[in-house]
Amino acid sequence: MNYLIVPGLNNSGPKHWQSFWAKSLPNAVRVEQRDWANQQKEEWIETLDKAVAQLGSDTIIVAHSLGVATTVLWLAKKFAEKNVPAHIKGAFLVSPSDVDNIEVIHSFAPMPLVKLPVPAAVVASDNDEFVTIERSEFFADAWGAHLFRAGALGHINSDSDLKEWEQGRAFLAEFEKSI
Repeated sequence: MNYLIVPGLNNSGPKHWQSFWAKSLPNAVRVEQRDWANQQKEEWIETLDKAVAQLGSDTIIVAHSLGVATTVLWLAKKFAEKNVPAHIKGAFLVSPSDVDNIEVIHSFAPMPLVKLPVPAAVVASDNDEFVTIERSEFFADAWGAHLFRAGALGHINSDSDLKEWEQGRAFLAEFEKSI
């Protein structure tokens, strides 16, 4: 299995669990946006599309924050085009930022609220400052995704100081078994 790491706004720094996973997961590849601080919806979606095209075997997308919105927008677009790559086996979506209600990332709105064309899981924190647990549950339901509640971990980012984030790895393993 390949893992495509999709960071959010400002990238995932060296203390972010995604950076740890990019080094420790076998066959992990990280999406690199041209400009992490000045997000452009269409450009980010196109960059993700190019990264997916470079992977030829089974892949799970592992997205965080604005990377979740990018991934869901990309999947919705590919589904509408009837062109979802067969090698994308699932989407593991951690801390989906609420693009509809956060001004700095509102350019990614509206968040698609359609059943995703691949198996998906949402991992949500009870005290995420960028999305309420209720909104995460709403997204998971709309996307047809399994919801993992991680407890009170904030935005599940570098500030959470999770290092390898073993709980998240266990969620990913459980999700991977289900697909």
